[in-house]
Amino acid sequence: MDPLSDILSLLKPRSYVSAGFDAGGDWAIRFTDQQGRIKCYAVVSGACWLTVDDVSEPVRLRAGDCFVLPSGRPFRLASDAALEPVDSSAVFPPARPGGVVTYNGGGDFFLVGSRFAVSGPHTAGLLRTLPPIVHIHKEPDQTALRWSVEQMMHELHAQQPGGALIAQHLAHMMLIHALRAYLAEGAPAGVGWFHALTDRQMSAAIEAMHEEPAHRWTVQALAERACMSRSSFAARFREAVGQTPMEYLTRWRMLLAADRLENSADSISVIALSLGYESESAFSTAFKRVMGCSPRQHARGRGLHGSNRQVAPADEVPNSHTAAEATLTLAGT
Repeated sequence: MDPLSDILSLLKPRSYVSAGFDAGGDWAIRFTDQQGRIKCYAVVSGACWLTVDDVSEPVRLRAGDCFVLPSGRPFRLASDAALEPVDSSAVFPPARPGGVVTYNGGGDFFLVGSRFAVSGPHTAGLLRTLPPIVHIHKEPDQTALRWSVEQMMHELHAQQPGGALIAQHLAHMMLIHALRAYLAEGAPAGVGWFHALTDRQMSAAIEAMHEEPAHRWTVQALAERACMSRSSFAARFREAVGQTPMEYLTRWRMLLAADRLENSADSISVIALSLGYESESAFSTAFKRVMGCSPRQHARGRGLHGSNRQVAPADEVPNSHTAAEATLTLAGT
């Protein structure tokens, strides 16, 4: 798979809920703890303001717009960004698939959307690598995303055989389609693997590592994939991704290893060999350094706290977040 598909495949979607929101008059609602949920919405009618934590400027949403909130941050929706918001718990009852919540009598603004949670000990770090807001502007992309939202609502409401599996694939499809459209529109300058995918030469090196994670990559070999000199490639990779090429490769291997420890019956020695390590001890040393616990502890579930702490970005480049920019890394050092 390509790097974007590779990394997003580690986010296991679950807990799908699709519903509608019909508001009237003046209103403002704050959605606080998102608990790792990713949200995808389409504005059917009316307009509102979207404000996301750590993003300096609110975003104006109008009928036809689609947007995805992939980072799990708290956010606000409001008819007027200056209004004092009420907490979403006071407006929304326990979620039920296909339901519509009416607020202030409805009639002025209508929104449909889906939300899904993602799981895994590396989830927190992976979510922070994604942009805080993906606002879809182009009509073809809006049409495709609206179709996905509407199809998920239909599947969850109809409760046909196989509907849960279809919803799972739709959840992934919505996220990937939105992020792909975001990249295609020209993602603004930033630091991290996601933004590096817009750089043809850096993307070539990242793709090589993802295609063959067990290969004995050197900086020179990766520089050749990028058609650059070794020194120029190393400096540019560090600047673009926020890590050295070898740091990125090691962390990607460890994320793959963690996923297999959780979701397969493969032994540690088999996983180590498949990721290019000649001995289990060398692999275990690298795993503990990156993930904060040994592979055996991780497999038993005792290392989950340490995993979250180590995989989350810790050395992001200082930058003021705006609706169109965020500082992104795959994993901090």
